[in-house]
Amino acid sequence: MHNAASMRSSSRPPTEPMQNHIAVSVMGANRHGLLEAFTKSVKDCGCSIGESRMTVLGDRFTLMLILSGSWDAIAKIESLLPRLENQLQVKTLAQRAEPRRRQGDLMPYAIEVVSVDHPGIVHEITQFFAQRDIGIEDMYSGTYAAAHTATPMFSLHMTISVPTNVSIAGLRGEFMDFCDHLNFDAIMEPVK
Repeated sequence: MHNAASMRSSSRPPTEPMQNHIAVSVMGANRHGLLEAFTKSVKDCGCSIGESRMTVLGDRFTLMLILSGSWDAIAKIESLLPRLENQLQVKTLAQRAEPRRRQGDLMPYAIEVVSVDHPGIVHEITQFFAQRDIGIEDMYSGTYAAAHTATPMFSLHMTISVPTNVSIAGLRGEFMDFCDHLNFDAIMEPVK
């Protein structure tokens, strides 16, 4: 026969183990199977992949991720990274991290810029937003040859976080004037 106290304690949900986090970046020569081999090691250590980004830049494979898991799972992946560097012929960098805390007073906006390629474009655009205390959440860029003329072109895509107290119309106007002055073709629109 169960007493009421023991029934109450058995009906409580089990407490989940505290999650720890680690940010890891990986870079090496691009080859088939590299991503699968690395993610298998993550799984075998008992970690989960939260946020991740993977791309090939030139002939380099690049991967950035946030892993979560119990204290011992994070310790396992930390101790495994030097062996993975040798086995997979990559370089890794890892730092303990905290999960991202989302702020409710920010609006995401997408920025797209196309221009004739020249040094300093990324700096000019990032400086514009830094001077206005607007965070950049995501960015990627590339170069290509224009159709018909083969002119070297540059394209940039980014997501920014605009505080809700900033006038979108005012910011968009300033950004478009800035881009016109530098002969950039640009778009600024809400992320849908």
